[in-house]
Amino acid sequence: MRFSFTTQALVGAVAVSALTVPRSVEKRLTLIDLKQFGSFPTITPEQAHSQAEKIKGPFSDGPQFNFPKIIGGNKSPSAGEDKVVTTSAAAADGTCDRNNPKVRVEWKNYSPDDRKAFLSAIKCLMDKPSAGGFQGSKSRYEDIVSVHQQMTPNIHQRATFLPWHRYYVSIFEDLMRNECGFNGAFPWWDETKDAGHFADSDLFTDEYFGPLPGKTSNGQGTCIDTGTFGGLRLHIGPGSGFQDHCLSRAVDESLTGTVSAQFVQDCNSRTSYDDMRGCQELGPHAYGHNGVGAVMAEVQASPGDPIFFMHHLFVDHSFRIWQNADASRTTSINGCSDANSPCTQITMDYVLSSNGLKANTTVGNVMDTMGGYLCYRYDY
Repeated sequence: MRFSFTTQALVGAVAVSALTVPRSVEKRLTLIDLKQFGSFPTITPEQAHSQAEKIKGPFSDGPQFNFPKIIGGNKSPSAGEDKVVTTSAAAADGTCDRNNPKVRVEWKNYSPDDRKAFLSAIKCLMDKPSAGGFQGSKSRYEDIVSVHQQMTPNIHQRATFLPWHRYYVSIFEDLMRNECGFNGAFPWWDETKDAGHFADSDLFTDEYFGPLPGKTSNGQGTCIDTGTFGGLRLHIGPGSGFQDHCLSRAVDESLTGTVSAQFVQDCNSRTSYDDMRGCQELGPHAYGHNGVGAVMAEVQASPGDPIFFMHHLFVDHSFRIWQNADASRTTSINGCSDANSPCTQITMDYVLSSNGLKANTTVGNVMDTMGGYLCYRYDY
């Protein structure tokens, strides 16, 4: 049937009429202009494939691929620099039982009770007041978003990208456990199994993360008004701004279809860390963000959509699988840590900061996920 409506007024919202909507889902929708969010830069799957190297080592995870823990890797902080620590909630004494680490469980293997507890813990962070000192934040959850927004220039298209985001996701996990009582296994999302049909995943149902509506024919996104995060208001972003706006999505399945096992493998075939990092960052990582669209396609404030963390658990899984192919990949790193010319080469002593969300640590402390600072692997 022909269905006409006018959207509510909010930042970036526009009026749309004469959309074709089935009677079974007929309702008032709020649309939002996608131009304000931008998108992540990408390379094509063909580029990644043409430069692929012969795969060596395992392309899966499991206890048989445990490596020796990293020795050292810390540096003494200079005057005025936050102290670097080597402990975390995952392994408070700085050790890890490599035969019994925490295991991150793929969503399809995750129990219904754990799914609900996981989402409840995210909501808990959203309902807690900000700890203060995080620009634009109005909740404990937005403290986390604010850190990503402010640090974007230092953590994207730099060698720091993968270790920093591993550190960042571990902070998210620690906050959920320490401040919201979450005590289950952490989940991850194998996006390759949903490539080309993200919207059909039960992640995107009202029981869990809420729907994943498609981008409209005239390029608009849809505010999410149902599901666990229905009606969520964001205050950080778009970009470096601080505007009140809705949580919105706009899936493009032609982009999600690119997040394939082949693309991941082509990137992971690189023997150089920074070559692999660049391929993953501009490849499966970027297409996952752009494919979900709207808030998720916005580089700085994309953690405003909680699906961000499921996506980056997928990215971290790919990183760990690459490391499984060669034990030296947990004890070495290369690439530029800044945009200087010539650039500063990253080292294992490079300090990872979260602007006070958690104490600083080093790249060396997070390169081995079972080296003491962290203490986890994936279920496959």
